[in-house]
Amino acid sequence: MKSLFHRISLNLFSSIICCCLFFSIASATGSDIIKEDILNAIEKKYAGKSFKADFTQISRLAALDITEKASGRASFSHPGKMKWQYLEPERHEIITNGKLLWIFRPQENQVMTGDASQFFKSGAGGAFLSDISLIRKNFSISVKEVAADYVEINLNTKRKNPDISSIVIRISQKNSEIIRVVTYNPYDDTTLFEFSNIQFKKINPDVFEFKVPDGVNIIKMD
Repeated sequence: MKSLFHRISLNLFSSIICCCLFFSIASATGSDIIKEDILNAIEKKYAGKSFKADFTQISRLAALDITEKASGRASFSHPGKMKWQYLEPERHEIITNGKLLWIFRPQENQVMTGDASQFFKSGAGGAFLSDISLIRKNFSISVKEVAADYVEINLNTKRKNPDISSIVIRISQKNSEIIRVVTYNPYDDTTLFEFSNIQFKKINPDVFEFKVPDGVNIIKMD
C-alpha cells in the first residue's frame, strides 16, 4: 500500500509539473504573440511616415525631487528627423535633420550645435518616433499592460547608457498611435510625454533644417 501510494504520488507530482510547464510555456507563447502583434501594428503605422503632434512633458529629477512641466508641438519624419517646438513655459526648439542637431534658445540668444547621433543614441530623446525600427534594434521588449483602451510595452536598453535605461510606450487600441512615452535613466529620473492631435502627413524637409540667425551665439557640443 505504501509503495502504491508512493507511485500515485509520483505520478500526480509529475502530472502537476507537466501542467505547470504547459501553462508556463503557453503563457509565454501568448505573451510573445501579443508583443509581436503590438510591434507589427506600430511599425505599420509609423514606418517611413511623417507626422505632427501636440505634446505635454513632465520631467522629474529624483535626487532633487523637482518636477517641471512643458508643452509644445513636435514634428517627425523618417529617418531621424525631428523638431520639438517648446511653447511653455519658455520658448525654445530642438531640431535635427538626422545628422546635425540644433538647440535654439532665443531668450538666451544662443544655439547649441552638435552631432545628432551622439545626442539621440540608443533611442534617447524620442528618436525612435522618427525611426520605429530602433525599437527592435536597441531594446529588449516585453508586454507591460493590456487594457481596454491601450496597451503598454516596456523597452529595456540592450547596452548600458547613462542617459536612458528603459522606456514605457503606451499605444492606443483604437488606432495604434503612440499616445504616451515615459523614459527612465539609471538615476531614477523620469520624463513623460503625452501626445495628442496626432496627424500623419507629408512634412517639408526644410522644417528639419536650421539657419542660425545673425548675432546669435553658437556653442559647439562635444
